Amino acid sequence: MDRRNFVKLGFFIGAGGAMNKNILAADGDAKKATGHHTIIEADVTELQARMQSGQLTALALTEHYLERIRSIDRAGPHLNAIIELNPDAQAIARELDKERKASGPRGPLHGIPVLIKDNIATADRMQTTAGSLALVGAKAPRDAFLVRQLRQAGAIILGKTNLSEWANMRSTRSTSGWSGRGGLTRNPYALDRNCSGSSSGTAAAIAASLATVGVGSETDGSVVSPASMCSLVGIKPTLGLISRDGMVPIAHSQDTAGPMARSVTDAAILLTALTGADERDPATTHTINTDYTQFLDKNGLKGAKIGVLKNFMSSNLRQQAVVDSAIEVMKQQGAILIEVELPNVARYTDTETEVLLYELKADLNSYLAEFGRGSAVSTLADVIAFNEKNRSTEMPYFDQELLIKAQAKDDLNSADYLAALSNNQRYSRQEGIDLVMKEHQLDALFASTGGPAWINDFINADHIIDGFSTPPAVAGYPHITVPAGLFAGLPVGVSFAAGPYAEGMLIKLAYAFEQASRQRRLPAYTAHTLNAAAT
Repeated sequence: MDRRNFVKLGFFIGAGGAMNKNILAADGDAKKATGHHTIIEADVTELQARMQSGQLTALALTEHYLERIRSIDRAGPHLNAIIELNPDAQAIARELDKERKASGPRGPLHGIPVLIKDNIATADRMQTTAGSLALVGAKAPRDAFLVRQLRQAGAIILGKTNLSEWANMRSTRSTSGWSGRGGLTRNPYALDRNCSGSSSGTAAAIAASLATVGVGSETDGSVVSPASMCSLVGIKPTLGLISRDGMVPIAHSQDTAGPMARSVTDAAILLTALTGADERDPATTHTINTDYTQFLDKNGLKGAKIGVLKNFMSSNLRQQAVVDSAIEVMKQQGAILIEVELPNVARYTDTETEVLLYELKADLNSYLAEFGRGSAVSTLADVIAFNEKNRSTEMPYFDQELLIKAQAKDDLNSADYLAALSNNQRYSRQEGIDLVMKEHQLDALFASTGGPAWINDFINADHIIDGFSTPPAVAGYPHITVPAGLFAGLPVGVSFAAGPYAEGMLIKLAYAFEQASRQRRLPAYTAHTLNAAAT
């Protein structure tokens, strides 16, 4: 297979009104095609089988994604999802092809191109900046632990994705998906709409098939929200299941990386590769290497007892109709559904922010001491000063009041911090998720992941509607979102959550729902939402 075959599929993107038609026609043809050169929507298992049979190589696959990035991300709809490409990706692919011939594949990710968020350190020729110009020039002394895991699994790190700068912990009036270094990521389902954040670039890129799978990170909603708005599966794992080492931090009590993929199967494969005990991260000491694909059971909903959260349904009645359809699918698959209410959520709304501010100061200073060398900053105070000095490029749309508030906080021995952290854990865990699940003997909780994608607005900032991410994020518990359909052409996701280390159960339920509903949809690349189909 060569590049000419790839281009013949219609991946060349025209200008103007023909652009969307060309992309949609090519994507539609590719989805139906059975030829070995199709990559759109192709999953890890399919691509691995083609490489094993000799119909495809890692190098050809990598080059095809690079061509698609040139056509869709850099031109055409100009998604602006990728902040930097790995200049060594093709060389790595060649070596992995040689290795496959010599000794066989290392595993399911051998030769599979992966995109990772630009707040995960890589000791290569790429930057790690969290989207900030302040970190340009920093040379990572080593790979983040999860990057090492990916390399050992044989994955090709194709590039870094754009994000909400500093993972959206800079201002209360930010526009998600915008960074000083990368600009604004656009939603492939409606280009005037937001991808949510902060893993905006990973979401847009994987939805548009610019790589096979991607890695995002979450403190509260940053994996599941953009995944739901881009018709993806996103997994926010139990705190400590994936090492936090080498990630630009917000807060160690909530930060985690997580898979973002077009299918539950791919997300499970990626989660398997990312997990592992890391001596640099004490939260991983309970992590046991698990093959999460063992939980892919299409009958997984049968007999499952699921609590439908009444206080986390959509406030938009038309979107709620999509969620109601998902509930009906679960009933048809034999799930036992009970309406419940998650208690005490309001009790940690304010203290969550307090904890994040305290931990941001401590954790970022620690990160910069090791990974910030070579950049213009070595402390949070330096970052604040850099942004003020470079206001025209770093703060043209919104300010940095959250960074300033974090800088004013005491250290982590503060009584206020310890009280806030204890409050968060009490009401999100023991008197929150644990309480309702134990009371009703539930396998999982179910909710609408969040509202539809909002129109990008640099004046009034994000218009976030609804959202279930906070309870499992504050508790440090696992949460998975799965595509449930479209509303006005915009993706709608539904969520499954449970107690610590329940990833296997959640994958089982999500996979059964996915297989029964089949609601993943290709992007429309529509210029404006009003031009999108109603369903």
